[in-house]
Amino acid sequence: MMLVCSYLSLILRVEILKITSISSTEKSGVSHNPKIKKHVLVANGEIENITNFSEAIFPPGETAYAHTHRDMTEIFFIKSGNGTISVNERAILLDEGMCVTVEPNEVHEIINTGVTDMIVMCIGIKT
Repeated sequence: MMLVCSYLSLILRVEILKITSISSTEKSGVSHNPKIKKHVLVANGEIENITNFSEAIFPPGETAYAHTHRDMTEIFFIKSGNGTISVNERAILLDEGMCVTVEPNEVHEIINTGVTDMIVMCIGIKT
């Protein structure tokens, strides 16, 4: 009996490794502007409290229009390019390497103000 319990304990502790890449995911439009395309690397429900982890590609001049999330914090990392994020009507210039956290209920909008694509890594966390 002890051997069976030990074996079951080992089975329950096995973790499932998931590996994804930009090249292995389909592009889809973001809900705030379908001209902005994203690669979802971790989808809602795959990891507890994570609503998504994705790479979004903002063409020059495109905007993820102003919106809020009542139950989610979002973190944006600017992988390349530049633009502006407005949070509660406060504009912040975005440059490559910057990271911005937007809390629940904060009105936010992101605009690519540059001449090249702005690539943004996004993670949503349920609050």
